[in-house]
Amino acid sequence: MEHLARTWWLPLIRGIAAIIFGVLAVIWPGITLLVLVTFFGAYAIVNGVFAIFTALRHEVRSRIWAIVVGVLSILAGFVAFAWPGITSLALLYVIAIWAIFSGLAEIVDGIQLRKIIDREWTLILGGVLSVVFGVLLLIWPAAGMLSLVWLIGLFAILYGITLITLAFRLKKLGPQTV
Repeated sequence: MEHLARTWWLPLIRGIAAIIFGVLAVIWPGITLLVLVTFFGAYAIVNGVFAIFTALRHEVRSRIWAIVVGVLSILAGFVAFAWPGITSLALLYVIAIWAIFSGLAEIVDGIQLRKIIDREWTLILGGVLSVVFGVLLLIWPAAGMLSLVWLIGLFAILYGITLITLAFRLKKLGPQTV
């Protein structure tokens, strides 16, 4: 538990990155596909690196799953950079699949954290939001790119809030200095 408390800043950084990404997507709804691909690629790589780092630093049974999801996130980011001219439909499928896999991993991690912390619902809720987001993208692929930008922005902001909430809950597990 002390180890989780010492690394509370990892989900905090992931949450801040998600909120920044989401706000940028909402502020510039007319964003071009190239810029969206760049934003997504950068976020996916940062998210993947921190997911792997978190998996390696924590003693959880789902370590391999978290590493796989982190690697997939990094690969999704590199694919976005390697083929910036991909169609919006292809990008939509990459984002949807990434969101579903990373969401499932966070649900599993949240369930396992139940044994260590109270109110682990923030991580589980973030995972559920991610899975729902991915499934909605798969169900309605014909949605316009503008709608996708708004949906991605809203998802990233809500997801970032859940990660930041988790970070501060983890921080409270550490020794309190007076």
